[in-house]
Amino acid sequence: MLYSVTGKVVFYEEGRLAVETAGGVAYDLLVSNATLAKLGRQGEVVTVFCRLSVSQDDVRLFGFYSKEEKAMFDNLLSVSGVGGKLALQILSSVDVSTLAVAIVGGDSATLSKVKGIGKKTAERIILELREQVSSGVSALAPTSDLSAVTGDNAVAADAIAALVSLGISKTDAYNAVAAAMKKTDKLEQVIGLALRSFDK
Repeated sequence: MLYSVTGKVVFYEEGRLAVETAGGVAYDLLVSNATLAKLGRQGEVVTVFCRLSVSQDDVRLFGFYSKEEKAMFDNLLSVSGVGGKLALQILSSVDVSTLAVAIVGGDSATLSKVKGIGKKTAERIILELREQVSSGVSALAPTSDLSAVTGDNAVAADAIAALVSLGISKTDAYNAVAAAMKKTDKLEQVIGLALRSFDK
């Protein structure tokens, strides 16, 4: 299974990024606008996280600037009626932290602004992914004291749930949210600060 590609950017355009490895093989990746903005620089050596999609008629390689974006892509693919093209369209229109907030908070209006997504599709994404987030929270290990970080604070609990749903470990999620909560108590900002802390 292909996990990531490290190499030199040899080509890029909207929706695509070509990365040539040391062995001379260039990978043509389908990417979001967010990934292109972060990695689309001619000649720069980058690492792109990957997801290979094989269907009866096509083989596609999707690329992501972070493990969190890749995890959100995988989450979106698990929703009935959402394929790779639409998942990338969503990630191109809404950054990962804002999308996580919208899903946790049941904000269908934010998702409905994405081209190709109607109200019903937005509500289905929220319904199906919210369940995944909830299961992530219920599976939190008792060895880690959730109340030590969240107390009765629903914002902190929702932020941790969103991070866990993106594949971040429980311990790392606790620590990142605890640090972010010292600066703000607004859900979107807490998730944004926590996610940025993993880019350092």
